[in-house]
Amino acid sequence: MATGSEHGLRRLVWQRITETIIADCRKSEVWKILILDAFTTKLLSSCCKMSDLMSEKITIVEDLYKSREPVPEMKAIYFMSPTAKCVEAFIADFKTKPKYKAAYVYFTDYCPDDLFNNMKLYCAKYIRVCKEININFMPQEAQVFTCDNLGAFRSIYSPHSQDKKKTLETLANQLVTLCATLDEYPGVRYKKEGNMENAKDLAELVDNKLARHYELDNSGKKKGKTQAQLLIVERGFDPVSPILHELTYQAMACDLIDIESDTYAYKSKDGSEKQALLNEEDMLWVKLRHKHIAEVTELIPKLVKEISASKKQPDGKTTISGLAQLMKKMPAFRKQLAEKTIHLQLAEDCMKHFSNNVEKLCKAEQDLAVGLDADGVKVKDPMRTLLPVLLHPYDKYDKIRAVLLYIFSLSGTTDENLCKLIQHVKIETEREFILNWKDLGVPIITASGSSSRKPTRRDRSQGETYNLSRWTPVIKDVMEDAVENKLDTKEWPHQSECPAAWNGSGAVSARQKHKASTQDERRSGSRLIIFIIGGMSYSEMRCAYEVTQAVKSCEVIIGSSHIVTPSSLLDDIKVLSKGPMEIFTVDERSNA
Repeated sequence: MATGSEHGLRRLVWQRITETIIADCRKSEVWKILILDAFTTKLLSSCCKMSDLMSEKITIVEDLYKSREPVPEMKAIYFMSPTAKCVEAFIADFKTKPKYKAAYVYFTDYCPDDLFNNMKLYCAKYIRVCKEININFMPQEAQVFTCDNLGAFRSIYSPHSQDKKKTLETLANQLVTLCATLDEYPGVRYKKEGNMENAKDLAELVDNKLARHYELDNSGKKKGKTQAQLLIVERGFDPVSPILHELTYQAMACDLIDIESDTYAYKSKDGSEKQALLNEEDMLWVKLRHKHIAEVTELIPKLVKEISASKKQPDGKTTISGLAQLMKKMPAFRKQLAEKTIHLQLAEDCMKHFSNNVEKLCKAEQDLAVGLDADGVKVKDPMRTLLPVLLHPYDKYDKIRAVLLYIFSLSGTTDENLCKLIQHVKIETEREFILNWKDLGVPIITASGSSSRKPTRRDRSQGETYNLSRWTPVIKDVMEDAVENKLDTKEWPHQSECPAAWNGSGAVSARQKHKASTQDERRSGSRLIIFIIGGMSYSEMRCAYEVTQAVKSCEVIIGSSHIVTPSSLLDDIKVLSKGPMEIFTVDERSNA
């Protein structure tokens, strides 16, 4: 399967930018300035390098909100979100004394009429181009996207939220731009969840907005439904996966190591501070990220040895031509060696945590999550599994995670029992870490004797697994059922259907080449898009790749408002019950 920056969502986004912004640039020989807001800066950084822009005669990249020197002889490209704040900053550049010769304006999404009219009123004679290019999402990886909206969780799940409707509307608009970029008009379904209506509301919004978008498509003809499905689920449908200690490389590193904005800070052997970017430019990261840490720790030292061995002459003799060849390869050698050294260090850091505490925690967590021990024997008394964790001096967050897994395993506990657990973990003043899961529709307190039905899971007992990694995220079952057309319509109602009975595992055409050279050629016409309201975990992201790899004929793409780690999710949960005045976060995109 094709991966990395050459393929997938990042490539598609760069392609769209090339066909619009860059194509317009090419019509003019004049060097230009590119002006971006916070979101479009991140968007461009995710899919291109400065050298790509330079080769298209974009010589300077500036921040829309910062004070900039006027360059009246140059043309400026504005690539920005269609918010009042962005439009005001744009108007300020031209209203009194124009900073640039002309403006080429590109919005990530539909620009409201009032903002557009304001621009026209003050800047009409300077605007050469004004386009909406429909890319209002972040291509995180080849098969992963986010809406880059950390505040969406609180807006949707807080009982005090005042902007839930607006947030769902924004997410729906962003999902429409994802579908437009993929050139898909999918059938939309959602997971029916007890008293939670968010998935249903979002499905309805997306479906209506998709119909309107394709009704007004630039091509002038109405687009019909494509062979794609969009499934929308709530975060509470699987509370276990984002809380467990995961032992696959990416999920483990992001849980245990302080990795900010995909940047890993570490000390090299000589003691100097270094930083490494963990993204799809690093092909070794792409190769290793979904592997179990046990495989990673075996693989990296082997790769380092291979590189060192390949530097030596086979017979030990040094010749002039041999040295010349070696000199040519040296930069590549250095890059390969540096990449492997970074991952050697990161894997070592992960293993230190594993040896200290994580190994013992994993056993208890897996037993509670799966409901069986490593030998396949049913866990009859979950409290006996939890107790050693509570009695050991583990970190507060680790204890909270174990308590939650215990409660999830029972589908809720009694008030009395919960009080005892909270005292054990010493979080009497921070009970919200546990109680607030109810706002996600997850049962926490149950009356004695009551029970709730647990979803039936796929039998994976025959698959090879590590004893400390027996849990499979529920979303993987959903992906596989969807691809095999086995989703129950009562649990997964259709907001709108695909044109025909959808089967993501459709037979491969006899005319189709079996050795596909790119991701697009490999895909035989069906895509499954999953959107999780309220954050997705790294293990759930991994499932999209695993199912795509197994099925071959269907590409699975997964997205959410943002990516969560266990501790970031717990922090988000904790503040849900605080009123709007008690917590204040600035999110320019959702508040603008």
